[in-house]
Amino acid sequence: MTTISPPRLDTQSFTDPEKAWAHLADIYHRNTSFIRGHLSQLAKGIVPEGRVRACYPQVEVRSTSFGKGESTLPYGYLHTPGLYRTTVTAPDLFRTYFQEQFAVILKNHGGTIDIGESDTPIPLHFAVQANERIDGEALNALNIPLRDVFDAPDLANTDDEIANGTFVPPKGGPYPLSAFTAPRVDYSLFRLSHYTGTDASHFQNFVIFTNYAFYIDEFCRVAKEYMSSGHGHYESFVEPGNVVTDNALRGGTVAGTSPVRAPQMPAYHLKADRGRGITMVNIGVGPSNAKTITDHIAVLRPHAWIMLGHCAGLRNSQELGDFVLAHAYVREDHVLDADLPVSVPIPALAEVQVALEQAVEEITQTEGVETKKIMRTGTVATFDNRNWELRDQAEITQRLSQSRAVALDMESATIAANGFRFRVAYGTLLCVSDKPLHGELKLPGMASDFYRTQVNRHLQIGLRAMEILRDQPAERLHSRKLRSFAETAFQ
Repeated sequence: MTTISPPRLDTQSFTDPEKAWAHLADIYHRNTSFIRGHLSQLAKGIVPEGRVRACYPQVEVRSTSFGKGESTLPYGYLHTPGLYRTTVTAPDLFRTYFQEQFAVILKNHGGTIDIGESDTPIPLHFAVQANERIDGEALNALNIPLRDVFDAPDLANTDDEIANGTFVPPKGGPYPLSAFTAPRVDYSLFRLSHYTGTDASHFQNFVIFTNYAFYIDEFCRVAKEYMSSGHGHYESFVEPGNVVTDNALRGGTVAGTSPVRAPQMPAYHLKADRGRGITMVNIGVGPSNAKTITDHIAVLRPHAWIMLGHCAGLRNSQELGDFVLAHAYVREDHVLDADLPVSVPIPALAEVQVALEQAVEEITQTEGVETKKIMRTGTVATFDNRNWELRDQAEITQRLSQSRAVALDMESATIAANGFRFRVAYGTLLCVSDKPLHGELKLPGMASDFYRTQVNRHLQIGLRAMEILRDQPAERLHSRKLRSFAETAFQ
């Protein structure tokens, strides 16, 4: 079958990051428009006389030396002389990101940023805009499988070999320039909208995960208060359905419609300039959800994510409402065993730990010994069995004791491990909601009082910790602990 494609564009070289991005965006928009144009024609009954194909743009850089420029950033380096390459998608969404990555590479290595077309086809599903209306009835009436005319997603292009460190490039390259290929990014952008009920463009660089709707309710209350009072940092608040409430200083308008059905893992966004706001996601219960959502948010390259939620306290000295700052994890979630061996340690990141502890002190107005009375630092065990209490207590208590665990939940280790795997700074601050090993469970009335008094304070600590991280220099936040021997140059 003949292939119908737009004229192939020559690769162009740039030393200006903004111009490099602009050319990349031109290629992407031209090629996706080409595919959508043929889809529109097909809906009108005009069948292409061949297979419609347009490819992703790609970025290439070359290094001729093992030398590198002076920089305190842990990324932006080409580790070996040779050719580096990656395919690229959604340039408008990633404009700031690409321009920053290009600038760092040019500063460290000189040379040029080369922008051209790849040989990787753009699947039809990823060329269509999320808000674009398609005449599905007309297409179905043609009785022509779309895969006969357009490229479909190919899972061979969407794996995590690069991020997992299992990809072996040929000697001399091309080496991967980014941890994620364009099809892998598109796959996650597509899934993010489905799972969270908001467009990927609303996600901010600082993400809080929780396993309880109580925290979301409080986050919404705080966010709307910020909007009505004209908070100086946050521009708008976005809820599922892309319902946008503007800051009173920007008019205070509300636009959008809430979804008929709640999404599986609803996301809420306190937006700020250049993505320096806070996103909060209710991931529900369990490590599977925790892995799913972090797999997809990782392609947005956030600066940090943390877990705020409830846990079982494992020490008799703990009280309901005490905080647990995780400094290590027992990984019995099992959802990442194939991607990140359990033998790999997940280190505590000093920058995040300090921010969380400082936030606890500020919000609770304690310090030193007084802080230690309400917050314990220690190992958090993450299990994939919610009913672990029904297991042989002698066996499970012994394992928890040997690990020195002070708390147990179902999400924290998964979120931390995926942060480690995807080079995103991570941390965990949990709140003790019961002590099952000691027979201390909440009665219904006690639970209401506990949540009412603790959720607000816990959330305020999380928000403050993210603000502390936001104000740190990038070289401190992007820890070298997360970088491997032969890292991709893009963060």
